[in-house]
Amino acid sequence: MAGAKSIAETVRTGIEPVAAELGLSIWDVEFVKEGARRILRVTIDHEDGITIDDCERMHRAIDPVLDELDPIDTAYDLEVSSPGIERELRTDAHIDASVGETVEVRFFAPFEGKKTMEGILAGRDEEGALLLEINGAVRPIQRSLIAKIKTVFHF
Repeated sequence: MAGAKSIAETVRTGIEPVAAELGLSIWDVEFVKEGARRILRVTIDHEDGITIDDCERMHRAIDPVLDELDPIDTAYDLEVSSPGIERELRTDAHIDASVGETVEVRFFAPFEGKKTMEGILAGRDEEGALLLEINGAVRPIQRSLIAKIKTVFHF
């Protein structure tokens, strides 16, 4: 079986035109193993948000495309969902799309004595470091130190 990353890339390439036809965008595609299950998880987005109907429409629309592509040689479950209001930022495109939002940054090891930091995402610098605004000051944080970045919504 091909690697999970290449499967996800193949699927993304194959289904992006379908999402565009439906007026949606692909936020992420993952092929993961959870327990005994293998899951192809397609996360869709739209500037006005995602409804359950959007997920169902996308699921039905990509089923025949996945059958034709046949990128996975084992049984799997297809999940189509919204990234939610608090979403993980895994790619440069995710970071670029979330500039101006409040984010929580988790570190692999304590950074300046902290395991997490919260601030306003100001983008990336030319070397790819995350730019985080904390108390009015923008600071670069090397991506190699970061375990996870997610948007935060305070109710």
